Amino acid sequence: MYYYKIFLLRSSAPSLTYHSKQSLAVGSIVSVPLKTTVKEAVVITDVEKPEFETAAITSVPDKVYSIEQMDIAKFISEYYFSSFGEAISLFIPKKREAFSLQPSAFRGVVEKPQLTASQQKAYDQLLKKDKVLLFGVTGSGKTEIFITLMAKMLEEGLTSIFLMPEISLTPQMEKRLKVYFGESVAMWHSKLTKKKKESILEGIHSGEVRIVAGARSALFVPLENLGLIVVDEEHDDSYKAMTRPRYHARDVAVLMGQKLGAKVVLASATPSMTSYYKYDVVKLEKPYVEAKKKYAFITGDTVSPPILNALYHNYKAKEQSLLFLPTRGNFKYLYCESCGKTHLCPYCSVGMALHRNRRHLKCHYCNFTEAIQDTCTYCGHTPLKSERMGTQEAIEVISNAVEGIQVEQFDKDSITTAKKLKEALRRFESGESNLLLGTQMLSKGHDYSNITLSVIMGLDYILGLADYRARERAMSLLFQIAGRSGRAKEADVIVQTGDAAFFKNYLSDYELFIKDELSFLEMAHYPPFASLARILIAHKDESKAGKITLDTVTKLKAFEEIEIVGHGKAPVERIANKFRFNILLRAKNRVPLLKALHSVDCREIEIDMDPVEFS
Repeated sequence: MYYYKIFLLRSSAPSLTYHSKQSLAVGSIVSVPLKTTVKEAVVITDVEKPEFETAAITSVPDKVYSIEQMDIAKFISEYYFSSFGEAISLFIPKKREAFSLQPSAFRGVVEKPQLTASQQKAYDQLLKKDKVLLFGVTGSGKTEIFITLMAKMLEEGLTSIFLMPEISLTPQMEKRLKVYFGESVAMWHSKLTKKKKESILEGIHSGEVRIVAGARSALFVPLENLGLIVVDEEHDDSYKAMTRPRYHARDVAVLMGQKLGAKVVLASATPSMTSYYKYDVVKLEKPYVEAKKKYAFITGDTVSPPILNALYHNYKAKEQSLLFLPTRGNFKYLYCESCGKTHLCPYCSVGMALHRNRRHLKCHYCNFTEAIQDTCTYCGHTPLKSERMGTQEAIEVISNAVEGIQVEQFDKDSITTAKKLKEALRRFESGESNLLLGTQMLSKGHDYSNITLSVIMGLDYILGLADYRARERAMSLLFQIAGRSGRAKEADVIVQTGDAAFFKNYLSDYELFIKDELSFLEMAHYPPFASLARILIAHKDESKAGKITLDTVTKLKAFEEIEIVGHGKAPVERIANKFRFNILLRAKNRVPLLKALHSVDCREIEIDMDPVEFS
């Protein structure tokens, strides 16, 4: 009889011990009885016969996790505070016989894109580095470089993973990749049917599929002989999972590259501060087609006459336009109409959230609270405002003012399926719709050649968010949205802000902004110069949640190298009938922070390492 320690898949349960009549390899997926049900589990290690009674493993399917997958899952479970069963379940297991696949030359010739001199120079530099950030302005032809890299991998008998932040990007990218790679490329994301996933896995197993592209789950497909991982739009927060395991796909990609000996290329026109600071940088400084952009800065927070006028003239000229509105967040912030500044916390340099029903302003980092202010602390203007416009309202105003204009709503409310997305993009590309109006989704790397007007609303709202990266998010958004226009011909960009001076400084140089912002982050002790973690506590009983929070804070105070930035009720105080509290922690170094967190980790709390969301 053999005895094995196992973890249940997709479960937060601790390890359990079972027996089997046959010898099993570590990583084998097995079925085990648990109370009245049968569960899937993974074999972790063999053990001596225990002193207690064990149940028998009931069946052993032909699927197995590789040692590398197990290794990376172990890191994810320890660093991101999940169980091993939850972490390994991110990965798609391999078929047992798949382990014998050797690197084999790709059958067929891959036609490569013609690179310009600057693209070729960047490509040559990328070849020399194992992990690197490709910092290329919007429209500089980063995709052609990725395609050339993937083609090189194919010739060497290696496979590639290409990550995009959202599935909203897959239809356009699929078209471009299929032109070069045909059936050897597969798109992978959460909206695929079970049947489609199985057919792709069959293609991976047979060696027909050599390139997998898609959202963050594409990182975990069982490709053999992985040579390249590309993380496009690496700055995007969609790469961070918001449920356990709360991993960041960009950081896991870098780890996988190290473990598997694969090259990792992170890419963005507006790279994250962390990547710019940590990795070697290769630059693409000129767009593929140099079309002039004219910027106009206006104040206000509604679809005002100057915006309507510009949309009207662009529509009459038979050109296409794009209008961005920030999403309706949970919180309102007080901002000044005159200078555009948001009322900030004096201790954290982040926006103070407005709680009208409680008649106060609150910092969601350190919990500093004060009365609602009416006068701008920067310029003395009164009163301060808090209202913002939603997508529906904007569509109504524009449709009434510009007769005949066809507006394509492009946000999470309207684009709910892959089919709706393809249809919306088709209508816009064919010219059936004239204006693409939406939220964050608009900034995600779509490529439209006919947009000659971009309107960016609500930047001051983003500047004032309770987030140490508020300035980075606002500046990145401006560059990303402006970059969707003027791909083929001259374009106008209208920016609605009361803080034009801040944005004007950097319009021609995002790198200058990064350098200035890094010196602010260093002074304020934020990442990449410190590590952050957030502890979440949720309980149906409010006093119990509060007690768990205080007990956890008391334990954490014993660790000298970590700072408790703030603790108390979470910004969104109640979800699904549970009262929510949080604790925000900071440390100069990661190791003492992880040590402290592991000492308090228990079932009653959830730990979010390197958080990007603070509500």
